[in-house]
Amino acid sequence: MGSEAFLAAFLGYLAGSIPFGLLLTRAAGLGDVRQIGSGNIGATNVLRTGNKGLAAATLLLDLAKGFLAVFIAGKLWGEGAMAIAAGAVVVGHCFPVWLRFKGGKGVATNAGVALGLAWPIGAAYALVWLGVLAIFRVSSLAGMSAVVAAAAAALLLGYPQFFPALAAIALLILWLHRENIGRLMRGEEPRLGSKK
Repeated sequence: MGSEAFLAAFLGYLAGSIPFGLLLTRAAGLGDVRQIGSGNIGATNVLRTGNKGLAAATLLLDLAKGFLAVFIAGKLWGEGAMAIAAGAVVVGHCFPVWLRFKGGKGVATNAGVALGLAWPIGAAYALVWLGVLAIFRVSSLAGMSAVVAAAAAALLLGYPQFFPALAAIALLILWLHRENIGRLMRGEEPRLGSKK
């Protein structure tokens, strides 16, 4: 599966590297989203511009690119390619070549990945993400909980073939949230809607 693996990885990385948060905020005349808040290009930081519509659009588009990369790879090359595309699309979002490899943290893109791999994994992701967010109102905590839940769901719900990719993605996303983890431990992590 050499060429198919390469194509799945290339497709995934290319899709993942589209910086929707940056493109939407610039198109709306709000400048460079990397200059505010956390400096991130994801939906949580776009929300700090005060434009909820753009934040929602960023969330949905980042989710869609994760879903489509996995879905298309599966249709063209099968399950093995889906797992490769899953990892590549998240890596592309987190380390886009166009932005000198400084992108987002992959939570929304991985939501799309989870749904694309298998809807029960996607459902587990969404339930944990939304549930933790509703209870604690801390975006980073909800996202980290969801990525771990997706890997666990792959094992528990009968999709062990996707566990290695989802576990690797979870480790990457947790590492990218290491500063958030520090703030959580100190009780300093901002709640949803904060300008910080």
